[in-house]
Amino acid sequence: MYESIKAGFARLQALWRNLNGDTDYQRYLEHWHSHHVSEQVQPLNRKAFFAAETQRKWNGVKRCC
Repeated sequence: MYESIKAGFARLQALWRNLNGDTDYQRYLEHWHSHHVSEQVQPLNRKAFFAAETQRKWNGVKRCC
């Protein structure tokens, strides 16, 4: 029974990470480390990443016609 509770909690935690964007930031870091590590800049921190994503999502024309 303890194992099923533990597994259920792990699934709930994974769902929460998907909903709040943590997996997006982890995916960004994996991409950055595999493609941009040789550049002389650091990856965005979590706060800057989410600010940039918010700007990307909400700037521009957002209508169908």
